[in-house]
Amino acid sequence: MIKVAHSPDADDLFMYYAIVFGWVDSTKLRFSNTAKDIQTLNLATLSGEYDISAISFALYPLVAQEYALLRTGVSFGNGYGPKLIRKKDRILKKHFKVALSGEHTSNALLFSLTYPEAKIVYKNFLEIESSVLSGEVDAGVLIHESILNFDESLVVEAELWDIWQELSGGGLPLPLGGMALRRSLPLTTAMECEKILTKAVRLAVENKAILSKMLLERGIIRVNAKELEIYLNLYANADSISMGEKEILAVDKLFELGYKARFYKECIKAEDYFIPTEYESLRFS
Repeated sequence: MIKVAHSPDADDLFMYYAIVFGWVDSTKLRFSNTAKDIQTLNLATLSGEYDISAISFALYPLVAQEYALLRTGVSFGNGYGPKLIRKKDRILKKHFKVALSGEHTSNALLFSLTYPEAKIVYKNFLEIESSVLSGEVDAGVLIHESILNFDESLVVEAELWDIWQELSGGGLPLPLGGMALRRSLPLTTAMECEKILTKAVRLAVENKAILSKMLLERGIIRVNAKELEIYLNLYANADSISMGEKEILAVDKLFELGYKARFYKECIKAEDYFIPTEYESLRFS
């Protein structure tokens, strides 16, 4: 049994549930799945808890020796992304207090590079908006479906997309979440896992209306039908099926920024940490 972990937000559920609903099957493997918030999954990956897990891209250099990076099940922003929000009447000073969704998240890395003197507290992503509204913090970074609909007393101080464009030099999508696979799995098993997951994402994207309806009818998704459609168009689309050249360059740029800021001990390239699929063609040649 391959233990898979993903977040409970709409795009991760959407990309995985083709397997749960039996649309994708493997004669060789069986999967079990669990849903937890992304920072919990980041910490679980650091301790090697799951065979396959959704992670923040910013975490990956810290687990690269234990986990391979999958090409599929990825989420990038393209003109959009997490939002730094505050109350309309609140002016943010140099050392403002901010709530982020986790130390190892991609938004936390980019935020820290841009606001190095801010006082950071970490919250479950579902608690960030209420923390700002209550005055516990001066601002917060909203992620997942929270970016679609928040209290009218709040305004956007900064878009993480704009921050990313400035830090990266522009022209690249914003790397948010990916998937990692435990290196201790046999290579043939690892390749089969990536195949199945890629097929699941492809089928989900190609049958979005049907799968979305099934998820909504079963109460699996937190948002309504209109918000789900908007969110999936943003984060679970054709670009989620398999990373292309531009997405790989974006991930590399994130790793480079983290390395230069001394978040990582070395600067790695994503391409060096993918599952080597060329082995399959050599094996049967």
